[in-house]
Amino acid sequence: MVRDGIYYGLALIVVAALVAWLTIPALAAFPLLLAAFFLWFFRDPERSIPAVQGAVVSPADGKVTDISSFDEHGETRIRISIFLSVFDVHVNRSPVRGVIDHIHYQKGQFRNAIVADSADTNEQNIVTIRSDAGRVVMKQIAGLLARRIVFTKKIGDALERGERVGLIKFGSRTDVIFPAGADMKVRVGDHVKGGSTVLAIAHPVLHAAQLRDVAEVR
Repeated sequence: MVRDGIYYGLALIVVAALVAWLTIPALAAFPLLLAAFFLWFFRDPERSIPAVQGAVVSPADGKVTDISSFDEHGETRIRISIFLSVFDVHVNRSPVRGVIDHIHYQKGQFRNAIVADSADTNEQNIVTIRSDAGRVVMKQIAGLLARRIVFTKKIGDALERGERVGLIKFGSRTDVIFPAGADMKVRVGDHVKGGSTVLAIAHPVLHAAQLRDVAEVR
């Protein structure tokens, strides 16, 4: 379980005890139900991480809502969008093994994360990873209910595929962007699990020296 869930749960249990002591005991049911919800919401199950070279795994649990290609500085890129409802596990995991090159936190709106342009307008954390699958970008995008994005790593950190890297509190969205030409393993409408569902198999594109950089950081 994520530590936040323990804090919220214990605080609400204390509130329930005070309500039961100072008012009608039956009224304590509401904060107790909220405590149970938070303890469940911040669950953090273990996952089996695929060891396939070039595998891009899902950074979060949720539903694939979009798979599209776009041009970025003359390079064709693929974007997979995953929508997280309040019923999904909200722990985020690294989609690939590699090294963090860049992190950019972008202030923005808190619109429904399932809307296509929320990837540009909503508050978000953008992480660029240098990996054997090429330059991979993970976006943690806030939604209507999300008001806090947590990312626990920093530039220069080495990541393992499926490693825990943070979370988005309540409903949200994650995008994964990687080079075109990868073999797609999911379709729109598929439900995926963070760290264990393979979204695509990307063909290795790094030179030997770059791959040594990734290994040396470990």
